[in-house]
Amino acid sequence: MTRTKEKTIGQMVADNYRTAEIFKAHKIDFCCNGNRTLAEAASKKGLQVEVILEELAAVSEANQTDQPNFKTWPLDLLIDYIEKKHHRYVEKQIPVLKQYLSKLCKVHGERHPELFQISEHFNVSAGELAMHMKKEELVLFPYIKKMVNRPETDAHLEAPRFGSVRNPIAGMMQEHDNEGERFRKIAKLSEDYTPPSDACNTYRVAFALLQEFEDDLHRHIHLENNILFPKAELLEAHLLNHN
Repeated sequence: MTRTKEKTIGQMVADNYRTAEIFKAHKIDFCCNGNRTLAEAASKKGLQVEVILEELAAVSEANQTDQPNFKTWPLDLLIDYIEKKHHRYVEKQIPVLKQYLSKLCKVHGERHPELFQISEHFNVSAGELAMHMKKEELVLFPYIKKMVNRPETDAHLEAPRFGSVRNPIAGMMQEHDNEGERFRKIAKLSEDYTPPSDACNTYRVAFALLQEFEDDLHRHIHLENNILFPKAELLEAHLLNHN
């Protein structure tokens, strides 16, 4: 139990993604701020560590056969999964949510002015995420794949123009933090995506889709921050040491 308490939250979710639901229920950020220990996160939130540990233990005992163990995946396969599962989802849902939020502002904005702020935050996030994903797909991900697929006979790892994989990773993680903070503001403005009593069906669907978008973003950032990026840094260090 002590070992679990000292693990980072990101490590716990990487070991068993079901634990993410426990952290989400307690409003503990496991993706952007996954580098904290459970003790640190609980202390900041004023939560009882032992209570959370019991919930985590119960989750760990559950059947995990339906959950992929992403930690064991080759990095190029994980990159393909992130692009096809998460990048495509973001690209598909952004125009849908923009349309919903625009309609809500027109119809309900007078009674619920917070909708304008929610829409503004989402529109900024949409633009930032589009640029962020392109940088990953055109710069960072190809370099990681190049490291993975480097022939054993090739003794020389050519240095990329960005110096080290740590440099673009640092930039990507900062951008993850920015989007995490933006969605915390959206969640607060929407009262955790709770439609008001006078909400129409469009209102309810929009908030449900917005919450789904945030959930997907958390999984997306977790896979990169807590699994892909650390393993990419280790791989680069290994290859450089053997040059």
